[in-house]
Amino acid sequence: MRKKIFLLLPLSLLAVAVIWAAAAGDAADPLASLSYLNGIFTSKVDAAVNVRLDNSDVPLQGDSQNEAAAPAAWSEVRLKQDDVLQASTGDSVLLLAGSGLVTYPSGAVVDVTSGAVLPSGGSLAARHRYLVAEDTTASFVVTSKTAVVDYQGSCIFQYSAATDYNAMAAALKSMHLFYGSPTGYGQGFDLEAAPTRLQALIMFIRVLGEEDEALAWSGTCPFTDVQPGTNGAKYVGYAYERGYTNGYGAGQFRPSVRVNARQYTEFILRALGYSSAANTDLSGTLARAQSVGVLTEGEVAMLQRDSFLRAELVYISYYALEAQVSGTGRTLGETLMEKGIFTQFERDTAPSVMNWRL
Repeated sequence: MRKKIFLLLPLSLLAVAVIWAAAAGDAADPLASLSYLNGIFTSKVDAAVNVRLDNSDVPLQGDSQNEAAAPAAWSEVRLKQDDVLQASTGDSVLLLAGSGLVTYPSGAVVDVTSGAVLPSGGSLAARHRYLVAEDTTASFVVTSKTAVVDYQGSCIFQYSAATDYNAMAAALKSMHLFYGSPTGYGQGFDLEAAPTRLQALIMFIRVLGEEDEALAWSGTCPFTDVQPGTNGAKYVGYAYERGYTNGYGAGQFRPSVRVNARQYTEFILRALGYSSAANTDLSGTLARAQSVGVLTEGEVAMLQRDSFLRAELVYISYYALEAQVSGTGRTLGETLMEKGIFTQFERDTAPSVMNWRL
């Protein structure tokens, strides 16, 4: 009986997709009611499964050597803007982070989580499972700069020429400059999230090549909103003692407050020797960064236009390695190698990043 249940599962899912497409609703009335799911829906699923079993050559009562293969496992992938995941009948897609939409010429894509048919051109909801119905080929398109997607089945990928923030994050990680977070998906990169002041400060200390010194710091953090005894308190206390940051008034650092493009770029300018904590007017920070070759004109326009996410933080940090450190004649990357933060081999073998500069 247990074998039979396992075999019924994939057949049931396809039946669900067909039935939802035919009866669960449309754009005008997209949601299946509870009475429908408990009544007509269940009867139709049972009937559809029975028809499929009657027409199937798969044996149900065989021994262990004759068992049907288990359903395909879920796989995870990081994608970038305009990348396409093409899925066919029976394939499932789950958006974990970022944004996307689906298009298909006929048939249906079912939002299994909400009990709805998602119309072609509709936006994907995060953490909703989408099932491609019978006789349907669907294209799931990434509309954000980065995204994390789970998929099940024989999906095909078409990759765009958009800026690959994912590759930049992986390259920085291989050079010990970007570790990510404890998030259990997307390699912990969280590129789709807004960075906090504490995260920006930690990244700044890493590109200075002073993380070991910060973690070895044993003083008392002067800010009341940073939890004592944590690594965060060490980073903040070290940076304050070194004059890298002033915090806010009333003894606060505000570690969880979102950081913006000007604030993080100011950190990078300080790391390169083009600014200091004494500068509190950040209105011209992006222009100054362009004037010293840290940012291009296109990058300044992008940072002024777009929301500042960890993807942009990674972008600025990655290309800052090519910028000259003030008064040294060496790039930041060369300076960090001299400090032993990463080796030439680690830089040469880091994940490949094409020249995506704007």
